[in-house]
Amino acid sequence: MQPILDVKHLDKTYAGGFEALKDVSLAIEPGEILALLGPNGAGKTTLINIVCGIVSPTSGSVLVNGHDIIDEYRATRSIIGLVPQELPVETFETVWNTASFSRGLFGRSPNPEHIEKVLRSLSLWDKKDARIIDLSGGMKRRVLIAKALAHEPDLLFLDEPTAGVDVELRQDMWNVVRELRESGVTVILTTHYIEEAEQMADRVGVINHGEIILVQDKETLMLELDRKQLSLCLNDPLDEVPSSLSEYGLELNDNGTELVFTYDSQQERTGITKLLSELDDAGITFHDLNTSQSSLEEIFVGLVHRPR
Repeated sequence: MQPILDVKHLDKTYAGGFEALKDVSLAIEPGEILALLGPNGAGKTTLINIVCGIVSPTSGSVLVNGHDIIDEYRATRSIIGLVPQELPVETFETVWNTASFSRGLFGRSPNPEHIEKVLRSLSLWDKKDARIIDLSGGMKRRVLIAKALAHEPDLLFLDEPTAGVDVELRQDMWNVVRELRESGVTVILTTHYIEEAEQMADRVGVINHGEIILVQDKETLMLELDRKQLSLCLNDPLDEVPSSLSEYGLELNDNGTELVFTYDSQQERTGITKLLSELDDAGITFHDLNTSQSSLEEIFVGLVHRPR
């Protein structure tokens, strides 16, 4: 199956010499949700802006459903919908007119039924005659999504779609994104909310310093980088971890009442049984224990801070 987005060896260097993207390659399959994670300045928005024709690449190629973004600009833009971080909406225009005008910009003939469907799906139908200036921040962000969907794109970019949105509205927007995927729209979202990636994405991409560190199926990523921690609540505080237990890399909390052992849960032998036996030999006893699994957030932090 042909990727709906095929990025190959993409570079972007700005006039001042700053390298925003370095040899970025990425292929997105139709109908998937990809969450692109990265710290501020990592290159997420630059990548989106190049694909959408807002910024010119220095080198490399980008195909959208087989169309080159430079040679076939009109074709690619008609396929893409973009919801930017900012709120560049017509302040004194109505919700209905804003969405309808956006559809016309892409050469689509008027289709009131589609505009109504989009507004209803975003819980904007009762606001269709309201002016943008009178809407809340969350509603304005929904209008941005309505604008992006007005011309029926196959590929939708959501750049920090829930930034500044309250928890309840964020959950509603997650549901909207899932419904879009079910209708056949491919979704690429950038986010600072790791829970957003865990909740919605099929695959997770991590970008840092303009380079793609990895793109992987979310479940596979969690398994491959899976770490668990065993926490032991000690009966008697320790001043330090005995040297006889140094091979386990144990961490002792500040007041010496808890030992933490980190292990790979995918290994056939985790070392827990041996550790407990050696704790007993050392006269270290505990009254409680619990295990916790690393989250995608911890995995992400580990990736972006690993040596380059």
